[in-house]
Amino acid sequence: MTLSRTVVRRVATAMKVPLPPEAAQAAMLHLRDAIGVGLASAGSPVGQPYVRLARGSSNRGGASVFGAVGGYAPEEAALMNGGLIHSLEYDDTHTASIVHGSSLAAAVSLAVAEATGASGPRLLNAFTFCWEFMIRIGLAAPGEFQKRGFHITSVGGSLAAALTAADLFGLSEDQSVAAIGISLSQASGVFEFLSNGSSVKSLHPGWAAHSGVYAAKLAAAGMTGPETALEGRWGLFRHFAVSDDGAARLEAQLGDLGTRWHVADAAFKFYPCCHFLHPFIEAAGTIEKKGITAGDISEIICRVAPGAAPIICEPWDTKQKPVDGHAIRWSLPVTIAARIVEGDIGLGTFEHNASSAVLDLAQRISWEPMAATRFPVRFEAEIECRTRGGEKHRVVIDDAYGNQSRPAKAEELEKKFRMNAARGLSEQGVTSLLSAIAAIPKVSDLKALTSALQCLRTPN
Repeated sequence: MTLSRTVVRRVATAMKVPLPPEAAQAAMLHLRDAIGVGLASAGSPVGQPYVRLARGSSNRGGASVFGAVGGYAPEEAALMNGGLIHSLEYDDTHTASIVHGSSLAAAVSLAVAEATGASGPRLLNAFTFCWEFMIRIGLAAPGEFQKRGFHITSVGGSLAAALTAADLFGLSEDQSVAAIGISLSQASGVFEFLSNGSSVKSLHPGWAAHSGVYAAKLAAAGMTGPETALEGRWGLFRHFAVSDDGAARLEAQLGDLGTRWHVADAAFKFYPCCHFLHPFIEAAGTIEKKGITAGDISEIICRVAPGAAPIICEPWDTKQKPVDGHAIRWSLPVTIAARIVEGDIGLGTFEHNASSAVLDLAQRISWEPMAATRFPVRFEAEIECRTRGGEKHRVVIDDAYGNQSRPAKAEELEKKFRMNAARGLSEQGVTSLLSAIAAIPKVSDLKALTSALQCLRTPN
């Protein structure tokens, strides 16, 4: 039996059993976080291409798009929402697999669930198992997709989205297997955006979600796809990860599907930038809180996990002078400098170009490889700050806050949601949306959620 068919059968079997409370609670927190981030993005400059495109679309249906009113076709809503959730680099990450799960899982499951009139529990199940499948893909070849310049959230996400959409559409086993195979031919997403920090990276989970919905629709219409999409000669693992045993490791990972809940280990983000930067921002904050100013600093040396360096350090001269505010989201020297000079890192940090004071300090920052690291299981940081007076201050961060080893507090997650959602909704609208999301595990339809999502502060 092919691995795609094994996946379809095991997911179908696991979904017959209700989610245990701990898995359901974790999934709910991540789904809520993704919706809040998507709304924040719709109210931010970087998210405007999606909002403008959605508002000009005539491809209507029953699915919501953040920042727009009315319903859209599920494939269109999946694309827009996946892109919006990922635009701010504020969405969650499962660090061991390096998967941005909710940007994909929320986009595809919410769009198809709304379009098909699914219940709240059905939506939550779909969201959770999309996450679980994606994580297992990443754990089967940790870091291997990224080494070859592929974004696993996009290339692996296409297959996970196809499986999720096929389930919500009620496809047969053969059609679901075909959908996974069809989605392989749509899988894409490369890291070349790092050459100039362009905003196209946000498209990756949106395109994967869009591809998955279309793959399921095409399978329902009779198109076939390769059954060996996962383990084949040109399948996901051998082609994108150059891994001969990745498919076998994925099959082994499927053994505890439905009993081991990786989504509970996924990390929340509290800065809207590349997750690899978060522990360095915290370390820079420690320096700033000691009363050390930018003028006091002669040099800062950052020690970076080799696996993270290609994203936040290379090429260094480009990272020291990013072309715009959005590009700062992947710049180690400029985010550190901004934290010390401006005292905080928030949505506004990345909505304008870096100041001359920030860029000046960034020129005094350098990096070198970290000697021993647990990356990507933990996102570690070490900085050594040398002052003009000859003092040395060394700060080590063992892991990013919000990760499994340093779990986020419930009140901080709600605060983040309220702040993000308020960019698109009134105070009453935020409260109504919170109530609608909280009701998901027990409602027979998603009408209240759809209504709350479209109750925008400023009408189209």
